[in-house]
Amino acid sequence: VQLQASGGGMVQAGGSLRLSCVAPGSTWNIYTLGWYRQSSGKQRELVAAVSVHGATNYGDSVRGRFSISRDSAKNMLYLQMNNLKPDDTAVYYCNTLAFADGDIPGSWGQGTQVTVSS
Repeated sequence: VQLQASGGGMVQAGGSLRLSCVAPGSTWNIYTLGWYRQSSGKQRELVAAVSVHGATNYGDSVRGRFSISRDSAKNMLYLQMNNLKPDDTAVYYCNTLAFADGDIPGSWGQGTQVTVSS
């Protein structure tokens, strides 16, 4: 299953963006979902995750600024990003943690570019 991210763009530091992610079908509702990002020259990193039951976890660099949520009825995943910083500039991807950990097959998709200017 390929999850498709959207909602990226260019903003100034301090601005906000809301990313969305949709996946066909409902099979992904059994997985913990995450937002990942990859900036130029760096490895892809987990930004935030949300479990099937709604428990959330965030990377240290985004905690307090980003908020992850999921709407299982609509097969949607969201990432609200506030107080954006230039270091947040990256391509953002959504996927299951099971895929990222190599436990199930899948692909990353194209991701959505977020660019934050100072």
